[in-house]
Amino acid sequence: MITAGDFRKGMTFEIDGQPYLIVDFQHVKPGKGAAFVRTTYRNLKTGTIREEAFNPSDKFPKASIETKEMQYLYHDGELYYFMDNDTFDQVPLNEEQVEEAIKWVKENEMVTIRFYNGSAFQVEAPNFVELEVIEAEPGVKGNTASNVTKNAVVETGTVVHVPLFIEQGEKIKIDTRTGEYMSRV
Repeated sequence: MITAGDFRKGMTFEIDGQPYLIVDFQHVKPGKGAAFVRTTYRNLKTGTIREEAFNPSDKFPKASIETKEMQYLYHDGELYYFMDNDTFDQVPLNEEQVEEAIKWVKENEMVTIRFYNGSAFQVEAPNFVELEVIEAEPGVKGNTASNVTKNAVVETGTVVHVPLFIEQGEKIKIDTRTGEYMSRV
């Protein structure tokens, strides 16, 4: 059990059997009245964010979140399949569970999957990926203004804003947290 007075960013806890992650917290001691902990926390299964004030002595069970590195195998039209390279167990996940990460991941690449009570609830792509540009508009000659970008489609089907000099067939490095072009590879 952890108390609200022990809350820190990144800590996980449970309320009514649901896992939550503390996004932000603030210990408040008003001039009158009792101290409290103003907390912003996110439901790890649904992604919803709530703000709530807790008494510092309120107790909550700690949520045990397990993370595993797994290999993305394939998509069968309905489910996405991932394999644990140690046990060779395969985990099928639906579109909702993988939607943020899958747009950056090719088959056979490693991802981080988070589990709560043995069931997967979130997939996280590596922070940086190298993908090939399969479709790019041609750059317009004479358009040399700084920071001008164009749309390019990478091999996973995701559209990325890239500089004008990037051509079809080039490999580029992308920051998956922001979706921004980083450099040529």
